[in-house]
Amino acid sequence: MKPLLRSPLTIFVALAVTVLAGCRAGDVASETQPERVSVRVAEVTGGETHDIPLHFSGIVRATRRATLTFQVSGTLKERSVELGQEVQAGEVLARVYNPALAPARDSARARLDELITQYDQARREWERSSRLHERGVVSEQGLEQIAARRDGLKASVATAEAALAEASRMLQESELRAPFSGRVEALLMEADEFVAAGQPVIRLSSPEGREVEVRVPAYLLDHVSLNQELPVWSVQDRTQPVQAGAVVEIAQAGAIRGELHPVLVSLPAGTLEAGEPVEVGITPVQIESTTVPLLSVIRSAEGTRVYRVEGGVARRVPVNVDRVIGERVVVRSEALSPGDQVVYAGMTRLTDGDAVEVR
Repeated sequence: MKPLLRSPLTIFVALAVTVLAGCRAGDVASETQPERVSVRVAEVTGGETHDIPLHFSGIVRATRRATLTFQVSGTLKERSVELGQEVQAGEVLARVYNPALAPARDSARARLDELITQYDQARREWERSSRLHERGVVSEQGLEQIAARRDGLKASVATAEAALAEASRMLQESELRAPFSGRVEALLMEADEFVAAGQPVIRLSSPEGREVEVRVPAYLLDHVSLNQELPVWSVQDRTQPVQAGAVVEIAQAGAIRGELHPVLVSLPAGTLEAGEPVEVGITPVQIESTTVPLLSVIRSAEGTRVYRVEGGVARRVPVNVDRVIGERVVVRSEALSPGDQVVYAGMTRLTDGDAVEVR
């Protein structure tokens, strides 16, 4: 039997068919197993509570303070204290001169003395007439007239006593006395100036007790309560430790749009000085939030998105960003749940629907 001889053309055709068949097999393999994109993923967290502290500025002031005024008008003739001076309760701080006060008191005293004399005379006359009435000398009508005059004078005496007390008090009001022990914070009038009734003259504060008033929006009033502790920071010296103040007064919400409402916070004794600027922290209700890594959020023309990995495939999920907390972002999305995996590295080569390899 003769061996089968193949021509060079036949061999070339066979090799070409083999090569083409290999290429087709490679194409099929590449189509069935696409190249995976290497990414790094992190877990979506949820159900956590995050504080949102808000800082409000205020000035420390004395808990007990007073702006002193005269109740009468006059010329400031004497001021016996200086700025910053320590004073004791009842100490005379200033005097005002009004030329009508002393004569008014003297006139009221003289009128009272006159009425007392007339009343004593009417009372003795009534006593004599009563004895004569028993003997039948004075009639019943005459005795009643004497008694009426006596009672009228008695009422006049009471009125005169009240007038004398008022005149004496007005004269005493020409002296300005310290209602409590403290320190002179401000001198608002100078000697020989005319002072109207009710015009501020001296401002006094007690060294005992400190407080700060901050003004907050109406919605925050529901997040503070009496005796609640709030952190207080010194603005001048940030190295000072945070002080714990206690809420002592809370304003009622008003109907005026945009109005701020005062909240009064008492400070621990011996911590902050009056006039020192501070910040008071108020934390609204803690909010349950869903968070993702900051690096996982991408911004495009359609909005903010993240890539969620599920079954080895990356899908683009829209999210709404609320706020940044450290290295994570609080987001709102109905498509994300705690425990989901989102891509935070390798997104530059990633498109929606790509297969991924998690490193």
